[in-house]
Amino acid sequence: MAEQGFKKWIITITVITASLLELIDTTIVNVSLPNIQGNLGATLEDVAWVVTGYGVANVIILPMSGWLGSRFGRKNYFLTSIIVFTIASFLCGNSHGLGELVAFRILQGIAGGGLISTAQAILIETWPREQVGTATALFGLGAVVGPTVGPTIGGYITDHASWRWIFYVNIPVGAIAAFLTYTFVNKTPKEEKGRPVDWWGIALLAIAVGSLQTILEKGESEDWFAKTYILVLTITAILGLLLFIWRELSIDYPIVNFSIMRHRSFSVGMFTSFVLGFGLYGSVFVFPIFCQNLLGFTAQQTGEILFPGGLCTIIMMPFIGKMLNKGIPAQFMATIGMFLFFVFTTMLSKSTLQSGTGDFFWPLVIRGVGMALLFVPLTTLAIADLKGPELGQGTGLNNMMRQLGGSFGIATLTTIIHIREGFHRSNLLSNINPYNPEFVQRFNQYVQAFLAKGKSMIDATHMAYGAIEGTLTRQTLLLTYSDAYYISGMVMLFSIPLLYLQPFKKNVTVPTDVH
Repeated sequence: MAEQGFKKWIITITVITASLLELIDTTIVNVSLPNIQGNLGATLEDVAWVVTGYGVANVIILPMSGWLGSRFGRKNYFLTSIIVFTIASFLCGNSHGLGELVAFRILQGIAGGGLISTAQAILIETWPREQVGTATALFGLGAVVGPTVGPTIGGYITDHASWRWIFYVNIPVGAIAAFLTYTFVNKTPKEEKGRPVDWWGIALLAIAVGSLQTILEKGESEDWFAKTYILVLTITAILGLLLFIWRELSIDYPIVNFSIMRHRSFSVGMFTSFVLGFGLYGSVFVFPIFCQNLLGFTAQQTGEILFPGGLCTIIMMPFIGKMLNKGIPAQFMATIGMFLFFVFTTMLSKSTLQSGTGDFFWPLVIRGVGMALLFVPLTTLAIADLKGPELGQGTGLNNMMRQLGGSFGIATLTTIIHIREGFHRSNLLSNINPYNPEFVQRFNQYVQAFLAKGKSMIDATHMAYGAIEGTLTRQTLLLTYSDAYYISGMVMLFSIPLLYLQPFKKNVTVPTDVH
């Protein structure tokens, strides 16, 4: 039942706050990994499981969240997820070894997977059906801004306190969210009570999705199929997925109801959500690395650069929701959003080694506007035809596809960076030879500069070669990151036709009786 006045807004604030906990924690740890590695005495490969474990657990739970909400009651499941997430945050911060930290991050990921989709379902249930665009826009604030600001918050906390505090800060926020949920969120009936539990479905889902997520997160660092376990996981993921689909279509009470795929808007929306995740998480992954590793910006500077774009998204979201409520086709807005994202990546692909913080203001503002125009219309289109319990299932699957799209985007861009780095380095090396007058001139300038500082000819020559190598490396990385930006933009641009496979709706409505 829809709410009005104070209660509507306090529930809205509660569910957005809780979902932000999960969304920020998907990226907040990334910049702190070197500190965690040093503090716990782990290798870089081992400490990466702090991120991988969370992501795998998270993406396994997402498609099950609708079933869990129906079985235990949406409020009960949401409240339990907040409490477990908060406790797991404390345990993560208090970990004394890498094994403990990874185990508690997995627990945190399991709880986090129940937050975002359940929060979205509660929010849509709380708002009147004619205001569903506004509700989706408000939820989109966290979904878009959370992954963007996560690395910034993590970097600031790590620089000014300890890596443990990136987990401890969740405790007061989680406690407040739990109290508000218990006090204000309405209970929903336990529809699945008394029905048999599809244990085989749960097991197959965990195997298939967990294997796929692990492949996407570890594939590049393990040189893909050069490692036996990646090959085994690939076969496991394919077989597990096929068996899972067969299982869910052949029983009466599946944990994932694939019958919702009969809605064309939802089935196409799964693909557009995947593309959205590719762009959202992929660009957030590449840009901080580009700024910090190549241009020498600090984590705090990178965060300050990202802030105007995030602020622009926040400002735009309510207007997008109002335009949807007034009947402006979601396809038109999403088309503009995808085109703006392409403009953003094109502008970044033209960056130079002399680019400063001010050079990224307008590209990131354009990205902020584009993401607002993408998230709200795409989510609204995907769930517009879902009713009753289907809404919980649909939001879970939709969020899983966005998460998988992000993982696929990061894995793809990482691989592209690796391949193109070798390609560009080889091309640039061909210019370093004594027959190239530009190289000879630059090399002699370096030698003369070092001789002027009192170095011997031998030392000056060695240092000149070192300077040339540094310049070569930086130019290689610049060209490589430019390719990554351009490719991610092209993926978004060529996905525009998908939008028009979804039916046009003059007035988008979503039922509020989604118990």
